[in-house]
Amino acid sequence: MQKIKNLGPGLLYAAAAIGVSHLVQSTRAGAEFGYQLVWIILLANLIKYPIFKVGPLYTMATGKTLLEGYRNIGKPIMVLFYLATLATMFTVQAAVTIVSGGLAINLLGLDISIALTSTILLILSAIILFVGKYNILDNLIKVIIAVLSVSTIASVIVGQFVDFPKPDMALEFSWKNNGHMLFLIALIGWMPAPLDVPIWQSMWTSEKKKSNQVTFKDAIFDFNFGYIATAVLAVGFLILGEMVMYRSGNSFSPQATIFAGELISLYKAVIGDWSGPIIAIAAFTTMFSTTLTCLDAFPRILAEADRICFKRKNTYSIWLFITVIGASGILFFYLDGMRPLVDLATTLSFVIAPIYAILNYIVLYKLDVPKKYQGGAAQKVLFQISILSLTIFALYYLISA
Repeated sequence: MQKIKNLGPGLLYAAAAIGVSHLVQSTRAGAEFGYQLVWIILLANLIKYPIFKVGPLYTMATGKTLLEGYRNIGKPIMVLFYLATLATMFTVQAAVTIVSGGLAINLLGLDISIALTSTILLILSAIILFVGKYNILDNLIKVIIAVLSVSTIASVIVGQFVDFPKPDMALEFSWKNNGHMLFLIALIGWMPAPLDVPIWQSMWTSEKKKSNQVTFKDAIFDFNFGYIATAVLAVGFLILGEMVMYRSGNSFSPQATIFAGELISLYKAVIGDWSGPIIAIAAFTTMFSTTLTCLDAFPRILAEADRICFKRKNTYSIWLFITVIGASGILFFYLDGMRPLVDLATTLSFVIAPIYAILNYIVLYKLDVPKKYQGGAAQKVLFQISILSLTIFALYYLISA
């Protein structure tokens, strides 16, 4: 029980992960292809496990953040880190915020554009982070994740006893269909989360370590709890999409506001109309926490990189402002529906995933991590398989795109 009370970075990871990859991509996978991609979701979580584990493991084993580990590989690596982060951060932030905006419009019945709603949420998030009130939401993370988790699992269980219609024509996933493959790459790209998240979790673990007596075993338990929970929920969202949308022959709208209503309808169709307001609040709060977490993480890791590389301090606020401006620009000037934006963000993350995977491998096995913390031979082989798999898929996309 004490271990549950001590959960921290693992739940922050879950709050960041249970967003676009789960609410949008996993549910779409079930709605469009039924159960055909369940094994892909499970495989993606398995393959990426050792890569994500490096975040808390490295910090607990060495007392340093993962960024400091990257810096120890060499200065050019930090240049690569800056480029990779700047190439993805605005699109990623815009993608998670537009889903939050769609849920906000659905929840509050707003009659304003999705771009304006999303930008207002960005500005509100920035104000919360700037004045240091993120701790308020941080303390509610356990409740937020619990409500959505229980609702999702309950819906999946109850749905097994509901007589949903069977599809007249089931859509078969084809490895030869370019559109299907592009969706698969987008699905894997953020399943369970982008591969820069281990850096975030490393910094959260470092902060947790400063304020609490956290053992190595506690940190790994915390990580495993959050990681396994997100994998289970990813399958749960896919099942919901299969039960309600796939069996009816419908698919999700690419527009954020319509998608939000369809998502809430999934739960209402299974467990009753009474659940609508509860699910709407839980879904919005979950996505808003993802928006906040991302908006905090990007400036934080870039500010840490500034400190490590250039001895510059207190650049967090500058990067926060830049992130809001960049994401808002995408929302207003490059917005063509939610689905293209989400697919672009997830695909970009997928393409650069091998870079982060290789860096994490070097940090864990080639630097100053004591051997007793590196895991067994099986984990090392899985790590190597992960790098090979992600590289092959990324090259496939770049060649065929």
